[in-house]
Amino acid sequence: MRRLARLAARTPADRERYLDLLRALAIVLVVLGHWTIASIYHDQHGRPDGHSALPAIPWAYPLTWLVQVMPVFFLVGGYANAASLAAHRGRGGDWAGWLLGRSARLLRPTTVLLVVLVGGALLARLAGTEPSQVRPVVWFATIPLWFLAAYLAVVPLTPLMYALHRRFGLAVPAVLVLLVALGDLGRAFGPAELALANYLLGWLAVHQVGFAWYDARRGTCRRARCLPMSRRAAGAMLVGGLAVAVLLTAVGPYPVSMINGPGERMANAAPPSVALLAVATAQLGLILLLRERAERWLHRSRPWQVVIGVNSVVLTVFLWHLSAVVLLVGALDGLGVLPTPAAGSAAWFAWRLPWVLLLAVVLAVLVAVFGPIEARTGRAEDRAPGWSVQVRGVLTVAGFAAVGYALAANATTAKTAPEPFGLPASALVAYLAGAGVLRLLRSGWGSRG
Repeated sequence: MRRLARLAARTPADRERYLDLLRALAIVLVVLGHWTIASIYHDQHGRPDGHSALPAIPWAYPLTWLVQVMPVFFLVGGYANAASLAAHRGRGGDWAGWLLGRSARLLRPTTVLLVVLVGGALLARLAGTEPSQVRPVVWFATIPLWFLAAYLAVVPLTPLMYALHRRFGLAVPAVLVLLVALGDLGRAFGPAELALANYLLGWLAVHQVGFAWYDARRGTCRRARCLPMSRRAAGAMLVGGLAVAVLLTAVGPYPVSMINGPGERMANAAPPSVALLAVATAQLGLILLLRERAERWLHRSRPWQVVIGVNSVVLTVFLWHLSAVVLLVGALDGLGVLPTPAAGSAAWFAWRLPWVLLLAVVLAVLVAVFGPIEARTGRAEDRAPGWSVQVRGVLTVAGFAAVGYALAANATTAKTAPEPFGLPASALVAYLAGAGVLRLLRSGWGSRG
């Protein structure tokens, strides 16, 4: 607590504390959403398995408009990336050095998760477990990594996209939204491959809005670069976003749920659809309406200390929350006391509160063990490069690309695939290679002195 008090006391007066609160709340909503909606059952072999209970409770579909918080992550990420890039350049750093600094906070906790999971998979194999039984456990525990794969694709583009923002402002996300709409047309009428670009374009559009928020906060509002922050503008975003989303889901071809379900051709979240971007606009309006009151509250010491504490381990919480499910299900099943009520039944609803509380205890233990690794990750030092910025930049981008490929390959590999390491071998090699290159570059490899 003393450390948090010291950090709170040293917080710059001009820091946008609300962004830190949004990041923490978004993580909490993701964790609680995944835990609450999980339905556990035994498969035909008597082994525990799980699926989403959402299809069994369709009345909850509109609630996904609140709990689908991936747009909030990219909005906050856009602001944070713009701010850190500007600060890094102010210290005389280059874009390659900035990318390396961002990689440390993202990859250290991720590497720990993967090393533990692969180690567990190897121990299971030595104990005689079949690869087809190992993969489902690792697949489930690594579900959060699909988001990280998308984010790792966006971060290296930040210097370029921020330069475009500085020149064209809010026209950039507007064009990206139009391209997402084109991809949606491909899904509806063909060719469906047009929508593949939406995995990047949709999140880039939200990320660009974070740039506009940053410029509005700095007061550098030229060429329509700033996000309108007035209550009137926020109200228009909220009402307009909701109106468009209702029209697209009630009259148009999009499902009401903003979380993907089985058999949905026009699924909203993967890839992001125009309907999801409309909901993101409404979320942005609500966020801006609450901003001033939240900022005043966050200037009180205790609330701000809590936000600092959560954000110091926020990625650890996100990465390990489904591993907590695996551990709890395994323990309860081993003891023969695992409840498996039908999704949407009265017994299922009654089990939600004790289920979430037990998972919170397990996750707290995991965060206590692995959280310090993230909390100790500081800003990388600027080093005098021995290579040119271009060479170091190419290596850095290649490292990001290898890691992103690895996480995407794992996410798209079937959960029943007979993978002896739990992860696809190609994904594991690519991840280790990419993360290794980035680690060497951060350590000063290729630098003078």
